[in-house]
Amino acid sequence: MTPREAGFAMPAEWAPHAGCWMIWPERPDNWRLGAKPAQKAFTEVASAIARFEPVTMLVSRRQYDHARAMLPPGVRVVEMSSDDAWARDVACTFLLGPGGELAGVDWPFTSWGGLYFPWDKDDAIARKILELERARRFRAPLVMEGGALHVDGEGTVLAVEQCVLNENRNRGVTRQEMERMLKDYTGSRHVIWLKEGVPHDETDGHVDNLACFAAPGVVLLSWCDDPADPHYAVSRDAEAALQAARDARGRRLRVEKIPMPAPMFYTAEEADGVDATATGMNREAGARLAASYVNFYIANGAIIAPAFGAETDAPARAVLARLFPGREIVMIPAREILLGGGNIHCITQQQPKSTAPGGP
Repeated sequence: MTPREAGFAMPAEWAPHAGCWMIWPERPDNWRLGAKPAQKAFTEVASAIARFEPVTMLVSRRQYDHARAMLPPGVRVVEMSSDDAWARDVACTFLLGPGGELAGVDWPFTSWGGLYFPWDKDDAIARKILELERARRFRAPLVMEGGALHVDGEGTVLAVEQCVLNENRNRGVTRQEMERMLKDYTGSRHVIWLKEGVPHDETDGHVDNLACFAAPGVVLLSWCDDPADPHYAVSRDAEAALQAARDARGRRLRVEKIPMPAPMFYTAEEADGVDATATGMNREAGARLAASYVNFYIANGAIIAPAFGAETDAPARAVLARLFPGREIVMIPAREILLGGGNIHCITQQQPKSTAPGGP
């Protein structure tokens, strides 16, 4: 039985949370200088979110004492094996049932098309979290990552063809087959497809770097005004697709724009700090970073968003404050997370608040 057949659906990210899940970074071929700068950045993100909702950090046995000492006492630390630290993609996508009960989707994970080996520990994390929460588990039939989809909580899914239909995930899968699975496993009725994601993104274009729902009928789009930038054409193609679309309730979408920061690149010092004896993917000096302000986390009462030390930080904050009135806008220096290949949305996974009797 699929989640949709059982009456389960994925709530919007702005729905009330029971908490947030994160994974402690330590992988030396992805995080520079033994992941020490990344650990500091993750601690800042966890500390910010913990002001608004409970946070659980999953940590390996080797790093447990170190993480416990760095993190504030209010952050729960749980020992769990992992291959890397991208909770959005490897933790379960949580669902709520017809009585408000908690469940989750366990998406098969293959490290973004086999990009980093190994990934078996990451593929086991969703099941382990659901067991800890004593929540029903739905193992999906096709490879998918949590950062590759956004929902409005009213029946609509947003996804990028370049990523979700990529042959390196599910060879031979058709758009119709993937659309049916997205509907079945998020409890949705309609999928809006965008063609391409943000250039230079090693996930092949996760939607959470390009666009997200900010409210029912409202999509926030990463926008570029420089015709020489590859994202200039991508953002305009996405805008056209969104303006032509309707959501599951038949509404036309209002497209809001948030600026993309000026191009950012790995420095020689940053590239030298990564242990390239393993994969070392895209960790060369001069390689462009896929920076985006869309990659933020919606917490209870707050938006936890990346800052890049760029002139676009203040305009981005203003957009977020306008779209999320009543929520505190907390911007955190996030270059160290960006160096690993993602950002704040990528390293977090919200758990919705159950409305079932006795639910979290």
